[in-house]
Amino acid sequence: QVQLVESGGGSVQAGGSLRLSCAASGDDMSAYYMAWFRQAPGKEREGVAFMSAGGLALRYADSVKGRFTISRDRAKNTLYLQMGSLKPEDTAMYYCAADRIYYEFLHNKYKNWGQGTQVTVSS
Repeated sequence: QVQLVESGGGSVQAGGSLRLSCAASGDDMSAYYMAWFRQAPGKEREGVAFMSAGGLALRYADSVKGRFTISRDRAKNTLYLQMGSLKPEDTAMYYCAADRIYYEFLHNKYKNWGQGTQVTVSS
């Protein structure tokens, strides 16, 4: 199974940008469906962005469309989430997840998770 490690979180002001990284090891991430999720205190984990195993199909939550971009670097075996025009409501712990089965934003189905990286957006 693949192991995932997120990085790149931090504190930014509203309107700012951050790029999250999810480094995969133990397997080729291109064989996996990958997704970014986030969870704010007291809220359910929600899907933010999704990439199919082939990399051709991308999906975004309505709340982040036009502001966030999911991408990957196959040579580095790393998934990214470029976040722009950040809002205070984007504040959450962000996780990447991977699975060989297509689940899109069904977070309780994914078998492989990173430890998360915190994003805090101040107004």
